Amino acid sequence: MNIKFRLILMNFMQFFIWGAWLLTVGAYWFQNKGWSGAQFGAIFSTMGISSIFMPAIAGIISDKWINAEKLYGVLHILGAIVLFCVPMVTSPTVFFWVILLNMLFYMPTLSLSITVAYSALKNEGKDVVKVYPPIRVWGTVGFIAALLVVDVTKSETTANQFYIASAVALALGIFSFSLPKCPPLLGKTGKKILRDALGLNAFELFKTPKFAIFFAFSLLLGAALQLTNAYGTTYILDFAKTPAYKGLFAVEHSSAIISISQLSETLFILAIPFFLRRFGIKNVMLFSMLAWVLRFGLFAFGNPADGLWMIILSCIVYGMAFDFFNISGSLFVETQTSPEIRGSAQGLFMMMVNGFGAFFGSVISGIVIDKYFTLADHSKNWHGIWLSFAGYALVIAIIFPFVFRYNDNAALKKAVDHI
Repeated sequence: MNIKFRLILMNFMQFFIWGAWLLTVGAYWFQNKGWSGAQFGAIFSTMGISSIFMPAIAGIISDKWINAEKLYGVLHILGAIVLFCVPMVTSPTVFFWVILLNMLFYMPTLSLSITVAYSALKNEGKDVVKVYPPIRVWGTVGFIAALLVVDVTKSETTANQFYIASAVALALGIFSFSLPKCPPLLGKTGKKILRDALGLNAFELFKTPKFAIFFAFSLLLGAALQLTNAYGTTYILDFAKTPAYKGLFAVEHSSAIISISQLSETLFILAIPFFLRRFGIKNVMLFSMLAWVLRFGLFAFGNPADGLWMIILSCIVYGMAFDFFNISGSLFVETQTSPEIRGSAQGLFMMMVNGFGAFFGSVISGIVIDKYFTLADHSKNWHGIWLSFAGYALVIAIIFPFVFRYNDNAALKKAVDHI
């Protein structure tokens, strides 16, 4: 089987697993279980908790003892078992620990999939910079496909979403053992591997004001990403409780509507080089923050009837909000750090976004929604929720250009040319 096709299939299934439940677990939680919003916020914090340390631990194991593709397969098989058990849980506390266990298995597979792909492509003598991005796009396609499957099978509020994810995780786990071998790296001491994997040598960047500010905003934007992941689908499904909206296409096919966000993501990736060359890294980051304001604001005033265009536009804007900061942020790290700490600095960037940002965004948003935006009948004041999120993003966007001092340099053009 062609190596590119195998890696495409790997990426497709990798993100299909996530897409099958990540954006619809809220609907399952609130409409199927009826548990509290504060507890649900804790559920979404599991991604942040696991992202802080599990990818590093998996990296050490694959560097020192086990082939990366084998570890990748084992983790997916274990994740499949856990996902299959999720519907058996009847307590919100136990649900948290089960989802956390699943994320402990899943999150390190994101970085391991990159390791396996890079290793396989390099062994084939291929240019990773040119060949890998078109392969990775199929991960987003897989995420979209999962949303559509969940939508067509009407699994948004049922346990089927976890069974679908479990089946694909098991298939990927088994398939992984047929991937090209990626053996442990030799000639490295355990101490060096531990230090590099955890990114400890990159923490010295916090001594530099521009990096300290950059990482702080990375955390804040990571929180914004969690807000839309956690509540987007639940928000649309809640319109079914209003007689005027019940039965409308957007309500009946909420996952299909939300999948527009992922489709937009693939398109905005292609636009990033133009925007970076034209406006520079700092402005592109600012565009991302303003896009988050628009994303949340459109949700606040949209509805599945005459306001459907606002919901769809919000999903389109998501591509800019997500891609522009993540890609431009990684380029900022790439062009502003020395080669010996560049890898660990990128790890630190992801730790702030997907680790601490995701954790604090999930926990705090759950508490705030439960306390201030949950009505006596347990329904949600979605207008107020999205406006408060938009206000949060607006404050970040206003402060950012005044405190983040950075001028683009020649290294940017060199980096952009490789996108």
